[in-house]
Amino acid sequence: MNRRDFNALLAGLGLTFGEGRIHHASATTSHVDVFTLHANDWVPNNPDLPVIVYRNALEAGPNRESVYEDLFARNGWPPQWRNGVYPFHHYHSLGHEVLGFSNGSARLMLGGPKARTVEVRGGDIALLPAGTGHCNLGSDEDFTVIGAYPPNQSFDILRAAPTAEQSARIHDLPFPKTDPVQGGAGVLAREWHPS
Repeated sequence: MNRRDFNALLAGLGLTFGEGRIHHASATTSHVDVFTLHANDWVPNNPDLPVIVYRNALEAGPNRESVYEDLFARNGWPPQWRNGVYPFHHYHSLGHEVLGFSNGSARLMLGGPKARTVEVRGGDIALLPAGTGHCNLGSDEDFTVIGAYPPNQSFDILRAAPTAEQSARIHDLPFPKTDPVQGGAGVLAREWHPS
């Protein structure tokens, strides 16, 4: 078996090979972008919790989805789907969302129409607090996303201004106990302070 096939086999099991040993895949972010998005037209965003984008967090490539799922699950964010990002502006009121980009690349608009354009590629991971608008402006055919949420949270697809009930739900969502990428002492603990 050649090295590439061996590494693909390990990736499918949520493992990596290094220093002569097999290990659980873990995130090694070298750069993290943190920014706050305020209400924008009908998109509420989340003025209390910033967006966190972990750059080059995991090895990217075909058939790497299970590595991201394993990382999220180990850190207490059960993965719920594999797909892409919708090509229309939307947000969620039922949960905070982590998006693992295992392959390909895309230009995303975060924050609603005419807000912030963010380039993502395989290996990056984005943590979007509830209420954060997002839209796929264009991606290559290999673009693959894994979505996960804290326990007992999920997603809805909202494409209009939130009702009073939805706004309250966004504001009152439980604070996640762990960072989906870095665990208990990750960036989330420093940047998302429970109120």
